[in-house]
Amino acid sequence: MAANSRFAVAVHLAALLAHRAARGEEWVSSTQLAGSVRTNPVVVRRALIALARAGVIRTRAGRRGGAALARAAESIILADLYRAVEGGDGVLAPNPNPTNRACPVSSGMSRALTPIFVDVEVAVEETLGRVTLADVLGMIEPTHGAPRDSHKM
Repeated sequence: MAANSRFAVAVHLAALLAHRAARGEEWVSSTQLAGSVRTNPVVVRRALIALARAGVIRTRAGRRGGAALARAAESIILADLYRAVEGGDGVLAPNPNPTNRACPVSSGMSRALTPIFVDVEVAVEETLGRVTLADVLGMIEPTHGAPRDSHKM
């Protein structure tokens, strides 16, 4: 099974928008965004739609269009991005196959895993709630030369 990279793509896109905004470039084209992420423009468009619906970014069509942050990077927490692109799916998911009622393990698996999955999701939300987009940008672009090796986690 492949790992889900939607969140990583969303953080990358938002960080690039924050980086460009800090340099006076409010609108960034989807072509520029796709080039930075090095992925299919469809993946970028899907992420941008989710981020716009969540109020994290705003988009504008046309020749001078693109995407821009809807608010300051300091006010955007990574949990905002996570919720936008994950759509409530969570980090872990139950086995999608039907329960084998003749098997005691299969019959009890959902009951056993559900509270664990809830705890994992709470931990993810708490961790991502402590880190802003500005923090991420600071880890990428340290202000005093050497890369930062610590953050709020």
